[in-house]
Amino acid sequence: MRHGERERIDTLVIGGGQAGLAVGYHLEQRGVPFLIVDANERTGDAWRDRWDSLRLFTANKFNGLPGMSYPDQSWSFATKDEIADFFESYAHHFDLPIRHSVEVTRLTRDGYRFVAVTEDREYEADNVVVAMSNYQEPAVPEFAAELDPRIVQMHMVDYKNPGQLREGAVLVVGAGNSGAEIAAELVRGCHVLLSGPSTGQAPFRPERVSGRILIPILSRVILRVLNTSTPIGKKARPKILSRGAPLVRVKEKDLLRAGVERVGRTVGVVDGYPELEDGRVVDVSNVVWCSGFEPGFSWIELPVFDENGRVVHDRGVADALPGLYFVGLRFSYSIASDTLLGVGRDAEHVVGKINDRRSVPQTVN
Repeated sequence: MRHGERERIDTLVIGGGQAGLAVGYHLEQRGVPFLIVDANERTGDAWRDRWDSLRLFTANKFNGLPGMSYPDQSWSFATKDEIADFFESYAHHFDLPIRHSVEVTRLTRDGYRFVAVTEDREYEADNVVVAMSNYQEPAVPEFAAELDPRIVQMHMVDYKNPGQLREGAVLVVGAGNSGAEIAAELVRGCHVLLSGPSTGQAPFRPERVSGRILIPILSRVILRVLNTSTPIGKKARPKILSRGAPLVRVKEKDLLRAGVERVGRTVGVVDGYPELEDGRVVDVSNVVWCSGFEPGFSWIELPVFDENGRVVHDRGVADALPGLYFVGLRFSYSIASDTLLGVGRDAEHVVGKINDRRSVPQTVN
C-alpha cells in the first residue's frame, strides 16, 4: 500500500492494552473481521513503561483476560513487567491482528464510515472501538513552568526509580495510590513531602488474611452492585469519578511511620519554589507530579463529548454516532471498568452491539 492510501476494514480497535485485547478476543469469537492498532512498539508497553517497583493491587488468582487466566493462580501480586508479558502472550495465543507503532492522530467520519488517520495511511471502518482509559495525557498545573530550573520535576509517567532525582528533598504532588507508593519508595533515601488531600483508604491490606477474605467478596459486590444498572451504582458514579481511589497497599499510617511529611495542596510557585495552600513555600530539589491525567481524546473530531469534554455514551456505546464505541474508560459501566476485573465484561457487551449492528444494512445518516 502506498503512502497515504486508505485501507478498508470492518472494525478498527484503537489501543492494544487490556481493553483492546479483550475487545479483540470477543470480536474473534464472533467471527468479526477486525484490526487492532497501537502506538506502542510491543503489546504491554503501557505497563512496562511505568515505574520499576509497581505491582498490581489484585492477586494473580483474580487476574486474566477473557479466555485466559493469569498463569500463576496464587495470592502473589504481579509486577508491571509480568503483567505486560502476560498481555503479550495473550495476543500471541489468540493470534490477534495487532499493528504496533501506529498512532491515530485523527478520527473523523466520511458518510457512514469512520476514518482513522495515521502517519502513513488512513483506515476506513464501519465500526471503531476506542479501547483506551481516561489516562492518556499527563496533567501538570501551568505554574509548574515557573519552578526554578534547578529543581528536577517530572510527571509520574516519566518516573522510574529514585536514581532519576537530585540529592535533596522531594515534593510528591498527589496523594492517591500512585503518589503514596512513590512517596513510600523515595522516603527511604531522602525527606519527602506528600501534597494533597487524603483519598481515603481500603479497610484491608491485599496481601494479608483480611485481604484474602474481603477481596473475593468485594469483587462480587463491585461487579454486581456498583454499576450503572443499579440505583446505588448510578448514585455513586459521580462521586467516584470526581475523586481519587482510596489507598490500597500503602496506608496513611505507613507513610507517617516511614517519615513522609503530609502537607496540603500545592497551589503555586513563589521565587521558584512550590507554594502550599497554607502559604508555606517549600525548599525542595525535586517535584514528582502524581497529579492525574487528561483524557487525551482531542484527536477524536466527532460530536461525542459533553460541555466538560467527557465522552457521552451508554455502557460504551456512543448513541449519537452509531458504530463508535469506547472500552476501558473509568466507570464506563462499573467501578471496575478500567481494571482486569471488569474490562472483559464491558468488551463483551460492546462486541455484542457491534455484531447486532453488522446484521442490519447501513445507510448514510
